[in-house]
Amino acid sequence: MARKDRLSGNEAVAFAMKQIDPDVMGAFPITPSTEIPQYFAQYVANGEVNTEYVTVESEHSSMSTCIGASAAGGRAVTATSSCGLALMWELLYVAASDRLPIVLACVNRALSGPININNDHSDSMGARDSGWIQIYAENNQEAYDNFVQAYPIAEAAGVRLPVMICQDGFITSHAVENIELCEDAEVKDFVGEYNPEHYLLKHENPLAVGPYGVSPYYMEAKVAQAHAMMNAKQVILDVGRRFGEMTGRSYGFFESYQLDDAELAILLIGSSAGTARACVDELRAQGKKVGMLKLRVFRPFPAEEIAEALKGCKAVAVMDKTESFSGNGGPLGAEVRGALYDLPTPPRVINYVYGLGGRDFRVEDCAQVFDELAEVAVNGVTGSTYRHIGQREE
Repeated sequence: MARKDRLSGNEAVAFAMKQIDPDVMGAFPITPSTEIPQYFAQYVANGEVNTEYVTVESEHSSMSTCIGASAAGGRAVTATSSCGLALMWELLYVAASDRLPIVLACVNRALSGPININNDHSDSMGARDSGWIQIYAENNQEAYDNFVQAYPIAEAAGVRLPVMICQDGFITSHAVENIELCEDAEVKDFVGEYNPEHYLLKHENPLAVGPYGVSPYYMEAKVAQAHAMMNAKQVILDVGRRFGEMTGRSYGFFESYQLDDAELAILLIGSSAGTARACVDELRAQGKKVGMLKLRVFRPFPAEEIAEALKGCKAVAVMDKTESFSGNGGPLGAEVRGALYDLPTPPRVINYVYGLGGRDFRVEDCAQVFDELAEVAVNGVTGSTYRHIGQREE
């Protein structure tokens, strides 16, 4: 039976960690994720979990701790943000290439510089090709639900990849919302026992983890890793469906909102979906055929599914909460444009970069995006496909 409570996103994720009771946590604080290891440390001190809590000197070391623990056969967890994730950079690749099902709670925060502690997606998006599965939350409920689903995805046969569960710094991490929590026994049963097939402490089958990948073997390892990411797609759907059977809250790759007959659509990630949903409702009340696609799973990227969802639209705005400095838009825009390329009559796509460093995204900003899409749909002229919105004009 579900329990109702009021928690911040950080509290919700720490509570999910408590219910899972991982073997090892590598912990180092950084705003705005600091509360997660702080709350979890209290669970450790109170004897509510059996986790070995390792306080280290840097985020690089916290991921090193997780890699060692996971290679040894344990469940490992950590949390970080922004420059903390950047300090883990080389080890993100190590964890993924070693096929270690570590789970990381990423509380998204802008990367320096200039130094900024507010939300955008430059940290996790910078790590998008490190080999980690990436799942994003709109609100506190989703942050909790996503974390409960993380280990069954990461540990699945044919996957064995680390998972990054992302939520927007300060927007969901510190804001308090009503939330439904599963019972401890339900989570334990859902996540299950971890029984890895191969690990360092298995005396019957000695092995090396992370050896030098000489040329005759390196590419085969990378191809296997790529296949594992492809395999993760079905596992994510299966776990999301099973979670829905337990809670009534099912999850897929994305949420479609008012898209069935939409001519204009906005695609985005994270907490901005609430703003976009309110805007869609306002414009629908005016008789405008608009809709939203809120992407939940960014890695593996559900290209075919996105193309199917948007194929009936005339124009689509893809919203990137980070810059790629490619001179051509953001990472989400590039991925979505590629996904739509093979459609017989693809919608016209405009990539907007917005919300950097915590800049507000208002309903009126969203309405402006739809106004610009409507103009494109009517006259057929896209104009600049790479735009910024919300910044002060000089």
